[in-house]
Amino acid sequence: MRPPPRRPAPPDLPAPVLLHVVARGRIGRGPESELVARYLGRIAWPTRVTELADRASAPPAPPHSVTVVLDEKGRTLSSMAFAERLGRWRDDGVREARFLLGAADGFDAATRDGADLLIAFGAMTWPHLLARVLLAEQLFRATSILAGHPYHREG
Repeated sequence: MRPPPRRPAPPDLPAPVLLHVVARGRIGRGPESELVARYLGRIAWPTRVTELADRASAPPAPPHSVTVVLDEKGRTLSSMAFAERLGRWRDDGVREARFLLGAADGFDAATRDGADLLIAFGAMTWPHLLARVLLAEQLFRATSILAGHPYHREG
């Protein structure tokens, strides 16, 4: 009796990137924190939230990571472009994407200059709690786009 033919091994899928939100201030309990938890809980990729005290500095970036600073001086990206960026990082072996949300005065020039990507959620100013919700939703949307999920509708 002959053994069954071997099937080719499935291609190695790249490991998902840890999506790490590093935010100044505590969100506490309330509708904003519920929305952040709801969106982050839907993401199939690993997520982490680190809340910093007002004057604390962000922990050092680990190896094989990228830092994204949310700042009014950043560029605006479409949801598709944001998803493509996350997908490229995943495919390039990035282990962690850190998303920095600053205090009311934003970031200093050194932090902005050290970022791998500087993004803004449009020209309007957003309260930090809502910016955190917007980021969580866009992370869910981007990972949904990459998974081929119908959540995002283009057009």
